[in-house]
Amino acid sequence: MDAIPSFKLILGSASFSRRKILEEMGYEFTISTADIDEKSIREEKPEDLVMTLAEAKADAIIANLRTTTMNNHQDKDEEPTILVAADTADTILQKLPISDYTKDAEPTLLITADQVVVYEGVIREKPASKEEAWEFIKGYSGGHAATVGSVLVTNLKTGFRKGEWDRVEIYFHEIPDEVIEKLIDEGIVLRVAGGLIIEHPLLLPYIKEVVGTTDSVMGLPKALTKKLIEEAL
Repeated sequence: MDAIPSFKLILGSASFSRRKILEEMGYEFTISTADIDEKSIREEKPEDLVMTLAEAKADAIIANLRTTTMNNHQDKDEEPTILVAADTADTILQKLPISDYTKDAEPTLLITADQVVVYEGVIREKPASKEEAWEFIKGYSGGHAATVGSVLVTNLKTGFRKGEWDRVEIYFHEIPDEVIEKLIDEGIVLRVAGGLIIEHPLLLPYIKEVVGTTDSVMGLPKALTKKLIEEAL
């Protein structure tokens, strides 16, 4: 098997869990986040939604990188790059100044991801309030839910992009009300899809079975991420 060529890596997420997983995989990386209105992006199927959101995050980050690069070059009195609103990600990549990314000896890979929870056929994103978080977690008690997560890898040197999604089924024991209260008071569940964080010490004892991988539930399936990185090089 051929050795994997050297490359630079950008994680397009502020998620602590995703950062931790990527570190566990042995990668060195920088972080760049996307400021997008996720609520304005809608799809009926959870698989389509997480892929569309991962692509939107990648496009936003690429645009941010392009802006930073353009500003750096304009500071050096170089000719500016003109972009229009209809530019696609591929077009944006093509318009990057030639001394950045596209002409680097090492390729730079951008990883973006998204995740939703599916409960009784309904897509759940981050809880909008403590009350909604309570409703979410109480519903899982003694029942089951699924996470659907996407991983998208974009090669900023070549423009190659590929993504896939992963689904994990989670079954729960009865979760005591006092545990739910503690989880909500702590606040972390308000910042994750479906208010679900199965690796949390308070919730872990009430996880009956996980059909799939824990790292996927945490937001970044290792095997899929590794496969997509290798395919993007």
